[in-house]
Amino acid sequence: MTIDTQPTAEQIAQHYSAAMDSVNLINGSKPIEMTDADWADCLSRNREHLKIMLAKDYWTNENLAPLQAASV
Repeated sequence: MTIDTQPTAEQIAQHYSAAMDSVNLINGSKPIEMTDADWADCLSRNREHLKIMLAKDYWTNENLAPLQAASV
């Protein structure tokens, strides 16, 4: 049996930073060396990551608008 515990403020900050990495990647441009198919897959995986992160209930005062915008 596991006990769910809320993440620490530091862990929440790390999760937010990782989510913002996905936002920045999505809002960036395709690397020259990446194929169109690989880029589409990369975008899809990062959007899915954002959807998972947005479903978390531990957010406090973080600005989730960039995550929401990039996840669609």
